[in-house]
Amino acid sequence: MSTEKLYLQSLEAGYETTFSAEVIEVTESEVILDQTLFYPLGGGQNWDTGKLSSDTGTLEVTEVKGRDKIFHTVGSDHGLNPGDFIQGEIDWERRYAHMRMHTAQHLLSGIVYESFNGARTVGNQIHADRSRIDFQPIKFDDEMIELAFNLAQEAIESDLEVTETVMTREQINAIMPPERTNMDLLPSSVRELRIIKIGNNRDLCPCAGTHVQSLGEIGKLDFLSKKSKGKGKQRIQYTLN
Repeated sequence: MSTEKLYLQSLEAGYETTFSAEVIEVTESEVILDQTLFYPLGGGQNWDTGKLSSDTGTLEVTEVKGRDKIFHTVGSDHGLNPGDFIQGEIDWERRYAHMRMHTAQHLLSGIVYESFNGARTVGNQIHADRSRIDFQPIKFDDEMIELAFNLAQEAIESDLEVTETVMTREQINAIMPPERTNMDLLPSSVRELRIIKIGNNRDLCPCAGTHVQSLGEIGKLDFLSKKSKGKGKQRIQYTLN
């Protein structure tokens, strides 16, 4: 039995913080639920933390992982068994930071692609305090960094809407080049994809992460550093204020 991912039901669901669930499986230090709001590590985005409460007490969730079954790490001697019911609560400050950071990553990735000869996003890591994106092929100079971040901040201040939809691979490819959406990284067996869209296709990308509903929520986007990661690849690190 897999875990229903409540945070994927809609963009609005990403703003929910509490839920009820049934324990379907346990290990020595982990709990698997029939449904969860906790985002697991994946897609470059870090996991949610929070707590699970039941008749036996309250447990801190320190790590979340998995794809079909979602494993919530709560430590040994958790006292839960299959069939028990819990109340879950995620750490909202951490979740919202990830939502803002991940949406900012989509925005920056789209701007760099459009502004600098189709430079692709080939990796990213989303954290609550700072995040990074790897681009290729590109070699940023100071003017390029300034342009990219200025364009991103302009879009943020225009408060473009962020929406989600489900599209087929063919529908996506008709709007965006496959290399921009990293379509080649997705299993060919997956025909319909959850799409996150910024404004009128300012960016359009398959993604199972959590995001804000409008760019204005991102706030101030600040450049932190750049670093070469090999021939033609550079890493940009940023934070939000």
